Amino acid sequence: MYCTRNLSDSVYWVGGCDRRLSLFENLFPIPRGITYNSYLILDEKTALIDTVDASVSRQFLENILHTLDGRALDYLVVNHMEPDHCANLEELMLRFPSLKLVGNAKTFGLMQQFYDFDLSERMVTVKEGDTLSLGSHTLRFYFAPMVHWPEVMMTYEETEKLLFSADAFGSFGAVNGNLFNDEVRFEQEWLDDARRYYGNIVGKYGAQVQAALKKLPGQEIRMICPLHGLVWRSNLDCLLQKYDLWSRYEPEEQTVALLYGSMYGDTENAVNILACGLADAGVKHIAVHDISSTHVSALVSEVFRCSHLVLAAPTYNGGIYPAMLNFLHDMKALNLQNRTVALLENGSWAPTAAKQTRALLDELKNIQVLEPVVTVKSALKGDTLSQLSQLKDSILASLAG
Repeated sequence: MYCTRNLSDSVYWVGGCDRRLSLFENLFPIPRGITYNSYLILDEKTALIDTVDASVSRQFLENILHTLDGRALDYLVVNHMEPDHCANLEELMLRFPSLKLVGNAKTFGLMQQFYDFDLSERMVTVKEGDTLSLGSHTLRFYFAPMVHWPEVMMTYEETEKLLFSADAFGSFGAVNGNLFNDEVRFEQEWLDDARRYYGNIVGKYGAQVQAALKKLPGQEIRMICPLHGLVWRSNLDCLLQKYDLWSRYEPEEQTVALLYGSMYGDTENAVNILACGLADAGVKHIAVHDISSTHVSALVSEVFRCSHLVLAAPTYNGGIYPAMLNFLHDMKALNLQNRTVALLENGSWAPTAAKQTRALLDELKNIQVLEPVVTVKSALKGDTLSQLSQLKDSILASLAG
């Protein structure tokens, strides 16, 4: 049975939700599932904007057939060729023999890598700024390469001022009937998943996101329609400002995330004492995470939120504690920058984790490491407690600017 929602009298959401999937891209935990958005425009010609993942194909096809109500599907715009958005291309081509596929040259190159069907006579190849008239609706195409694949483009509908933004402006999480941002409490219920999605899926490509954002101000946008998560029809500045901050690698908040690994609780004890000292001094919205039990995608999200990081870990086999090393590698892979970092290490006989961590941080852009670096030898004692107090003061001074 069909399950659709109207964006307007002639534009429909025909996507679906997967609440069974536990790992997005088989990497990132999604306890609230994921939404696959697809949009159908009815005019003199009909146009579908992207398809969905194979896991929701049945619902998707029922939605399309119901909405078309016997009409043919004339165009399928492929903004993004990733399999969770292109899984139904062949099925739609079989069902609608006159269907034309709209994409750019790179789109069709990737399409031929994924599929073996004959593209001759089916392709409409567009360039930056090209338009496609459906009747009273006109689609204009803007390229957004590496946000987050090389073929990505965004489609702007000029009459109703809708931006179909591909994977940009998306979020983890399945919608619960409430498709629109003004139907939910975004900051309480969706912001964490939106930030974690951005940081881990798009975060590496900040410069490319900035380039895409620069194309938007000249167009009046009434609604942002991404391929995952909520559709934005109000307070668009909130979302655009978040993307501007994240893509410039600027923190959302002047606060501290303390990320630690601890084998027997002694490093954790030092982190807890430091966190309490910061809180006593008035620092709010502090985050403390055990990196051994917190998924690295959540740690990355905290880095995008917080201005200051405390990285605390023991030396392990002469190197950095493995969970911390994994996180540092992710930081580098995602091009994270513009943060202030404090270091705390532990080691019973040859603590070297801080020195090795600092060497990895030196490979990132604009990372300031605060002094002192605190070295705990086995357990926190009076002298290291004094160092910890000095580090707290150094963090507070940095937060104050």
